[in-house]
Amino acid sequence: ERLKGKGLTTAVDDGFRNALSAIIDGNVTTLLTGIILGVFGSGPVRGFATTLVIGILTSMFTAIFITRLMILSFLKHKWKLTFALPWTKNLLQNVNFNFIKARKVTYVLSAVLILAVFISLGVRGFDAGIDFVGGRTYEVQFKQPVSTEDVANKLEQVLQERPQVKVFGESNQVKITTKYKIQEDDESIDAEVDSLIYVGLKPMLAENVSKEEFLGDYKLSSTKVGPTIALDIRREAVVAVILALIAIFLYIMIRFKNWRYSAGAVLGLAHDTLLVIGVYTLLWGIVPFTLEIDQAFIAAVLTIIGYSINDTVVVFDRVREYVGLYPNRKLEETFNHAINSTLSRTVATSFSTLIVLIPMVIFGGDSIRGFVFSLTIGVLVGTYSSVFIASPLAYDLGKKRRERLQREAAQKAARK
Repeated sequence: ERLKGKGLTTAVDDGFRNALSAIIDGNVTTLLTGIILGVFGSGPVRGFATTLVIGILTSMFTAIFITRLMILSFLKHKWKLTFALPWTKNLLQNVNFNFIKARKVTYVLSAVLILAVFISLGVRGFDAGIDFVGGRTYEVQFKQPVSTEDVANKLEQVLQERPQVKVFGESNQVKITTKYKIQEDDESIDAEVDSLIYVGLKPMLAENVSKEEFLGDYKLSSTKVGPTIALDIRREAVVAVILALIAIFLYIMIRFKNWRYSAGAVLGLAHDTLLVIGVYTLLWGIVPFTLEIDQAFIAAVLTIIGYSINDTVVVFDRVREYVGLYPNRKLEETFNHAINSTLSRTVATSFSTLIVLIPMVIFGGDSIRGFVFSLTIGVLVGTYSSVFIASPLAYDLGKKRRERLQREAAQKAARK
């Protein structure tokens, strides 16, 4: 608004008013995914969904009310108020990239990547977590603080697979989760796993601790999640993702009064989901941290869906604004103008999110690194799809309708 030459007070009023619909639409679509995650998730995922919903509601409140009150306070006291540094003032402003013209190239690129995902799914599959295949969890208390990395390394040698190890309570208490022979029904497997856990951890125990002493004094508890329960969790996860996409489709169709926006948005989200899944199937066992498909991964996918649709809705909101302002403009020009005018916001939002995520990927513990890694990939993929996939798809779906309406309007004007 300031770039249009408006005074500061007028620019603030118009800025908040014009941004309101994008703020509401972007956050409500994310809110829908959080609610669905809470309803169909269980355990820690439901807790995560609750946190997500609270975060969305509070961020909407601060964006609409608190931030505006602060800015109005600055204006009242005649304090200096700027919205850019000298070196960022014109960053990505007045750019004129032809994104719509480049859409065929990006369609082909995405198609190749998705094909690679399906090939990898057939050849490599997933590193399915305990939530999806079942497993055993042991809670062990040592006499002194231990490193989860050391525990995982020692158990990997005897279990032939790397277990998930997390600290709980005190620093000498760990929760060990393994999928070792979970598909086998033989009752002797439980005793076998007990023995392997004891053998793997023996170097970390006090001297001359027997297996019986370990099971009685060190092992606090053990639980088993069977494949049947895991199948139910898997079904809930698939239902949650599908329902989130349906809810977003319906909301955008109602708000924009056009199913083509909904179709472009949901196809873009399906694209994002497939590429994030692709990273998991392509890189598990290669990167130096766990990339298991579990409930945390489903939470990450739904969070990515919410994040990506936020970016897409901002672009669509600007398209809707320009269609009203310039009804006779070609649709390709309208979409390009909308994407270019929101590009600085898209890049700034993604960059500020990555500033938080990337250090957590590098320095975070094993228990959170895979989850944060999927969010990081999701932010990059979501930013790409909002600009190069969802918006061009909405353009292609709406192009013929727009041309028909313009022809009818021109014919009507000619008759008059």
